[in-house]
Amino acid sequence: MNGLVALSAALVAVASAGAPRQYIRVNQVGYRPDAPKVAVLCALDSIAPVELRVTDAAGRTVLRRKGVVPTAGFGPCVQAVRLDFTSVRREGRYRIAAGGAEPVEVRIGAGVWRGGADTLLQYMREQRSGWNPYFRDSVHRYDGIVVDDPDPRFMPVSGGWADASDYLQYVTTSATATYHLLLATRDHPRAFADAFQAKGTPGSNGVGDALDEARHGLQWLLRMNPSDHELFNQLGDDRDHQWLDLLTTDSSDYGWGKGKYRPIYPCTGKPQGLFKGKNRSTGVASTAGKYAAAYALASRMYRASDPALSAYLARKAGVAYEMGRARPGVCQTAPGTSPYFYEEENWVDDMELAAAEMHALTGERRYLDEAVAYAKQEPVTPWMGADTARHYEWYPWHNNGHYALWRTGDAAAKRLAAEFYRQGIERVIARAGNGFRIGIPFIWCSNNLVTSFATQAMLYRRMTGDERYREYEQAAIDWLFGTNPWGVSMVVGYPRGGRWARDPHSVMSMRFGPESITGGLLDGPVYRSIYSNLKGIHLAQPDEFAELNTGRMVYHDDQGDYSTNEPIMDGTASLAWLLAALGREPAGGW
Repeated sequence: MNGLVALSAALVAVASAGAPRQYIRVNQVGYRPDAPKVAVLCALDSIAPVELRVTDAAGRTVLRRKGVVPTAGFGPCVQAVRLDFTSVRREGRYRIAAGGAEPVEVRIGAGVWRGGADTLLQYMREQRSGWNPYFRDSVHRYDGIVVDDPDPRFMPVSGGWADASDYLQYVTTSATATYHLLLATRDHPRAFADAFQAKGTPGSNGVGDALDEARHGLQWLLRMNPSDHELFNQLGDDRDHQWLDLLTTDSSDYGWGKGKYRPIYPCTGKPQGLFKGKNRSTGVASTAGKYAAAYALASRMYRASDPALSAYLARKAGVAYEMGRARPGVCQTAPGTSPYFYEEENWVDDMELAAAEMHALTGERRYLDEAVAYAKQEPVTPWMGADTARHYEWYPWHNNGHYALWRTGDAAAKRLAAEFYRQGIERVIARAGNGFRIGIPFIWCSNNLVTSFATQAMLYRRMTGDERYREYEQAAIDWLFGTNPWGVSMVVGYPRGGRWARDPHSVMSMRFGPESITGGLLDGPVYRSIYSNLKGIHLAQPDEFAELNTGRMVYHDDQGDYSTNEPIMDGTASLAWLLAALGREPAGGW
């Protein structure tokens, strides 16, 4: 009997070895009826042209196309076949079959994106510092002690969001996240429910949930900007990484005892770091501009509902903006004992956004003129068209200042802003000749870049009515939700029933399961060269994607891979605008 079992196993192995290694990748959330619809057949070996067949729920063939020719491969895909079923517009569920791959199901419907933006807010609430609604308890009560300053002192700054699965907090990412949530609320207020209170606990309070979350971010920014001459940039540092604890039991010790005070770093405008490593800070404008933009937009949004707060934020916006003008340059995050920090090298984009929002707030012409001047200094965010970049070197990943300039500017400013967006899109597309139509560099946090490219392309389409880049916009969206070589949605827990990370780099996931961080956008695939050279990285389990991690970039659904499988707060917030827009986009496009 044992011999028969062994022979059977051998025959199965031989059959498997000869089976075609092909996979159909689709957007697991689904497709709007009027959107481009392209699945991708990833072939790990060379293949001949294939037949595409689409059948409906009753098994009827609704599309059949023979001789679909493979295109350039990507990553592990030696060849890729773009399976275009855009002509299928009737709502329903369909089955896509092609080549030797296992068929997959897709959904077409006008409402496929509804609720998506709200899903992302689940992760934002879980990331809250101060009073945390997941634990229904206050965390990091002792924040914090001012360091790298002639006047070290306690300053109460508890609040805000943890940046990722560690508990560091940066104004760089938090102000950007706050702005994105405000923008999503302003542009698409009906995309968000009112199912949670300001504290993040269930219950309606008459305010959209994204605006509640943005206000949580604003409150922390105001604590980190306690006076008209003080800007702070960071809470905690990478000494946090010595412990893998829950928020409620954080054992990080910064010299004042485990779980006690954390350091607060001021914006000094000079290279900063308490230990051997130093950043390359040259000014404060990159941080001051982010403060000013968030304050100015929030001031306009609270004019009717909270006039006192609106007036206060307007004054704070003006002060922060002038601080940026007086001290141009970048204020990078500070390293602790490791060599890693956010290496932001650009700042004029932050000041452009701040100036445009100040013009929208005040109507003063000088702000519009200054916004245009800043825009001309950096027409295109420099990672666009590049093969690589340092960690957060060009941040934020797309320049919302161009969009703000287009909204508030005159006809000349509108043309300029749209043209600058077009140039950036063209640079990315020039690198996107592969079957997935993806042209971003696969640096650390690549999903941020994919999200920002899709957002910029959608904004350009909205600003101009130009549909030329719609295929690439949709390809970036599809990539995030499963049309990638690994067939994984890059948002934890979304869509329900889909294939997404079950073992993300998160102590919350380890203790309570991945659903506890539902809505978190993962870092995403990185170049193999980056993964191989990061410190302290390892796989805790055998690589389930081993045959798909043979190309230039890798992705692992493994708790040990903090480079590809860790959720990120700022990326999640930026994706909220995009999903809100998708959920509310009118039939036929903008």
